Amino acid sequence: MKESQQYQKPVNILLVEDNPGDVRLTVEALRESKVIAAMMVAQDGLEALDVLSQRPPFEHAPCPDLILLDLNLPRMDGREFLSIIKSDEKFKKIPVVILTTSSAEQDIVRAYNLHANCYITKPVDLDQFIQVVKSIDDFWLTIVQLPHIAY
Repeated sequence: MKESQQYQKPVNILLVEDNPGDVRLTVEALRESKVIAAMMVAQDGLEALDVLSQRPPFEHAPCPDLILLDLNLPRMDGREFLSIIKSDEKFKKIPVVILTTSSAEQDIVRAYNLHANCYITKPVDLDQFIQVVKSIDDFWLTIVQLPHIAY
């Protein structure tokens, strides 16, 4: 166990990702973390809003302490989801890490304009992808103090 994790409270993560391979890799990379209490996966922005709003079948979902968000999603994309939650008093304090394939400057600028907390472009190399996810774990779950947000 990392020394600084000894005193960390467990965190709940909402991963908003439609690519099953990226979901699997992200879950595997975070599996070693000793601070994750639960990880929910939503396949698009609409399902993620259902999780946050505890609509069926997610009525017992914990409020996430951190959201990992892909931008390019079906039904409701990550940009629209980000815009909605960051304009909602109930959810706007939840840190959102953009984890997407897009390195387009307009996506980066728009994400920060919508109050994303950070923007990371997914590497295409498997080992680099795992290293990026582990660095998210190291920073967001070990170093940063997350706000406690309850429903």
